[in-house]
Amino acid sequence: MRIGLVGYGAGGRYFHAPFIEAADGVELAGVVARSPDKRAEVAADFPGLPVYASLTELLDAGVDAVTITTFPHTRQELVLEAIAAGVHVVADKPFASDAASARELADAARRAGVVLNVYHNRRRDADILTLAGVIAAGELGDVWRVHSIMDQDGAATLETGTAGGLLRDLGSHLVDQMLWLLGPATHVYGALDWTDRFGETTDCGFFVTLTHASGAVSTVSASKLNHSTTRELRAYGSAGSYIASGADVQAEALAAGRRPGLEPATWGIDVPENWGTLAVAGGRAQVASAQGNYAGFYTEFARAIRDGGPGPVPAEEGVQTLEVLDAARLSARENRAVELGGPALE
Repeated sequence: MRIGLVGYGAGGRYFHAPFIEAADGVELAGVVARSPDKRAEVAADFPGLPVYASLTELLDAGVDAVTITTFPHTRQELVLEAIAAGVHVVADKPFASDAASARELADAARRAGVVLNVYHNRRRDADILTLAGVIAAGELGDVWRVHSIMDQDGAATLETGTAGGLLRDLGSHLVDQMLWLLGPATHVYGALDWTDRFGETTDCGFFVTLTHASGAVSTVSASKLNHSTTRELRAYGSAGSYIASGADVQAEALAAGRRPGLEPATWGIDVPENWGTLAVAGGRAQVASAQGNYAGFYTEFARAIRDGGPGPVPAEEGVQTLEVLDAARLSARENRAVELGGPALE
């Protein structure tokens, strides 16, 4: 599968290009980048790789699929352009500004007969995969509650404006993880932290509670401006608990200049001192880290295009995540729990 990458900011450069390069059955065919600095970065990272000034130029050159990882407010128009050209699409998160806009994209892809997936790559984080393994093995019995905290000390990376905010950014990932882990949600309660520091009122922290159809409850929370760097998962069930305080393994490796394609056997595995603890009636034990690797997303995406199928994160699942985010914003505004699918969200 020849895939073109549209946008070479931090997301395109660090969270897409290395994993496209490392995926099976995928070739990075070109990058859309306009500024001289970004074009120079592409040349340094991938010597000889074609660079285009626009998505239109990339499509004219010929690709099987594109990844759209430009600024959120530009993303919808570009996704629609690619769909109209009959090209398969990976849309970065946030998938759209709201669930209604996301449904428009999903409907357009369905009419055009192309595969549209959302880059919820953090389903492939080592810590969430390890917890998923504990739950799947029945170690916790009936799962009652899961708590997920992911604080980042990174004011400079907070996206501002009406299409920005931490809930749509990092919240997209954390909510998607819980829906993937525990199934669909029925009720949402949200609280948001707001800042005017950057000239526009922007949510810079959140706490969201989801009640799942299974009966389990999850909470997800994050902050950007509180000088905290914390990653913690806590899960409680009828048979015991699982608690892990780990690291953002793949992001830290990328920041250090490492590439998944050069170390496939060891990439994305957390160090033993960060392994979680399973506590049950029979005692306590550390649980070895699962291996996370975002490249698997692109391997599965290519397989879906080749053999048929929905792909790793179909557009409809991206819509479900945005429905929760929309409900969380409404809940925070009105200080009440919001029922998904209720009149207030239609």
